[in-house]
Formats: sequence, C-alpha cells, structure tokens
Amino acid sequence: MSVVKINVLTVPAEQRETLEKRFASRAHAVENSDGFEWFELLRPVEGTDTYLVYTRWRDEASFQAWMEGPMKSAHQGDGEGGERPKPAASGSTLWSFEVVQQAGPKEA
Repeated sequence: MSVVKINVLTVPAEQRETLEKRFASRAHAVENSDGFEWFELLRPVEGTDTYLVYTRWRDEASFQAWMEGPMKSAHQGDGEGGERPKPAASGSTLWSFEVVQQAGPKEA
C-alpha cells in the first residue's frame, strides 16, 4: 500500500503569503516523480499557525528517491545570486504513515 508524508510547517502570519507563493511557483515540481500519487498544501483556518503539506507515494523508496533528487535540488540556491532564500516556516516536522484502509466516493 501507499505511504503518506505530512510535512508540518509552523508559519508566522506574516510569512503565509510567501510560503504559498513559493509552493505555487513550484506547483508541478513533484508531479512527474516516479511513485508520486498526490499532493495538497493545507492552509490553517483557525486557531493555529500550522500548515500541512500532504504527499502520497507508491512506496517509501519512491519518496526517498524524490527527497534525494528533485526535492533536494529545488531547495538549493533559489534566491538572488544563487543564495538560498530565508525559510518562510519557523519550524518543520515530518510525519510518516502507511495507508492501511482507504475509500472513495461511491458512484451513483
């Protein structure tokens, strides 16, 4: 079964727009990765400054290959003069899950 990776990002209110713009500018960076199944950037609605970055992968090996290749290069030297821009998030934690059950909407 698939694996889910959720990156939990603490984002101060003044950095929300920056974070969302950065994700939008790389909107299709993950979609062609082998084993990639799904992506969602979840914005907090109330009571928290935590964004969730949800990705779903065919298996752990696919996620690790993306981490060591496309993701690693996407997070290096994006700023002016090749400098890495200041992170929009003030903290990050990666949660890992295996999908043990799933359901989709029933067709009418």
